[in-house]
Amino acid sequence: MSGHSKWSTIKRQKGITDAKRGLIFTKLSNAITIAVKQGGGIGDPTQNFRLRLAMDAAKTANMPKDNVERAIKRVLGKEAGDLEEVVYEGFAPGGVSLIIEATTDNSQRTTSLIKSVFNKTGGNFGQPGSVAYQFKQVGQIGVKKEGKTFDDIFALAAESGAEDVEDLEKEVLIYTAISELIRIKDKLVGKGIEVIDLQVIRKPIVKIEITDDVILSKIGNFIDAIEDLEDVQKVYSNIA
Repeated sequence: MSGHSKWSTIKRQKGITDAKRGLIFTKLSNAITIAVKQGGGIGDPTQNFRLRLAMDAAKTANMPKDNVERAIKRVLGKEAGDLEEVVYEGFAPGGVSLIIEATTDNSQRTTSLIKSVFNKTGGNFGQPGSVAYQFKQVGQIGVKKEGKTFDDIFALAAESGAEDVEDLEKEVLIYTAISELIRIKDKLVGKGIEVIDLQVIRKPIVKIEITDDVILSKIGNFIDAIEDLEDVQKVYSNIA
C-alpha cells in the first residue's frame, strides 16, 4: 500500500483548480459522448459503465445537466460525427513516461498539436507501445478524510477489497480492479466514507522519483501545456 506522494498531491490540487475553468466542460462533454458512442449508443448510465463514470465526473465538476444531456444526444442524434478516442505515448523532460488520452474529430490536427508541445518543451514523442507496458488500467476512488485518519480509511478500503491506497493529506486515493470499482465504492459509502471522485485510470506499475525542483518545474509546465489542449482528456505519468 502506498504512502504520501508530493507529486500526486500537486496533480490532484491542479485538477480541482482546472475544474473551475470552462475548458473542462468541453472535455467532459466529449468524454460523455465517447462513452455513449463506444457503448453502442446506450444513453442510460445504469446500463453503460463508462457513461456512469463520465457523468459522475461531470457532476463532481458541477457541469450543468443540460450540457450532459446535449452530450448524450450528440450520439443519439447522430451528431457525434467522427469523434474518436486517441492515445499517445511519450516522454516528458527528465525521461518521465507519459500516456495522453484525447478525443478528437480530426486525429491529424490533434497529433500535430501534441507533437508541437513535445517539440517546444523538451519532451520526446513516442511510438505506440513505447510506454504503455509501464501502466496498468485500474479503478480509482477519491475520498475525503472528514475526521478519519489515513489508517482508518486504509483499514476500511482493505476490508472492502481495495488493491492499493495512497495518502494525499486531506484526501485518500483508493485503487481497485476495474470490475470491482462500483462494488467497492458502494461498500465505502455504506461505511460512511464520502466519495468525491470515481474513474478508471492508467496507474504506473513502477514510479520514478524526481527530486530536482528545476526538472519538476519543467515537467509541470510540459504537462500543463498538454492538458490545456482542448482535445486532451487525461495525462498520466510515472512520477512518484
